[in-house]
Amino acid sequence: MRDRSGKESAMNRFAVSFAAALVLAGTAAAQPSAAELLARVDANEVYASISYKGRMVIEYQGKRFVKTFEAWARGGSESYVEFSNPEDKGTKYLKTGGRLYVYSPDTEEVMLISGHLLKESMMGSDLSYEDTIDNESLSARYVPTLAGKETLEGREAWVLDLAARRKTESYPRQRLWVDVGTGDLLRFELYALSGSKLKEYNLLEARTVGGRRFPTEFEMKDLLRKGSRTVFLMTDVVLDAAVPDSVFSLRNLER
Repeated sequence: MRDRSGKESAMNRFAVSFAAALVLAGTAAAQPSAAELLARVDANEVYASISYKGRMVIEYQGKRFVKTFEAWARGGSESYVEFSNPEDKGTKYLKTGGRLYVYSPDTEEVMLISGHLLKESMMGSDLSYEDTIDNESLSARYVPTLAGKETLEGREAWVLDLAARRKTESYPRQRLWVDVGTGDLLRFELYALSGSKLKEYNLLEARTVGGRRFPTEFEMKDLLRKGSRTVFLMTDVVLDAAVPDSVFSLRNLER
């Protein structure tokens, strides 16, 4: 009897250990790596081409400004934006060949935006020129680390810390909150090398566009501008469709 009892006890311990191993293995399998999470964000938000109608609502020091425009972009190297609200009607931006140009209908001249000017506010918003023209994947620019899991406004999210691969990055560090279920980028924070938080992004709405989750409304706050925020809305979004080369030409900018 003692021998049988000993065998049953050993088998019970084995069964418990085996079950625990299965649970731990399942937990490990359910937790994606930091690189996988960042690739999922890229898959949703990086595109071959895009066209859309946009609206920026800028709130700054108690005042409110609304700007409307149409935009086209291809890859991370070409983009064209034309404003249509009365105050800025005819103002155009073109990114091509690694350079950013602006056309002013007041002066009827084209100006190259470069150097420190790229860090300036675009049309008085919380977005800089650099923020609006970069479409290179985060995976190519940053090394991710999984920092854990948090609940953000009722949504469970993975937390990623990003460290820049290159010293030339405008934001050496970023922190991202990625929805566990949808992969939506719910929030990100942009940091200086010193650790100071410079900007904060919050997702307001995402929709399925072309088979992927895509942010169509979000809020950006430049924390160096007191009492400021910009809500950015996109409608009529078309992803990965052909865009004529003529859209991204200097002739189109001056037309």
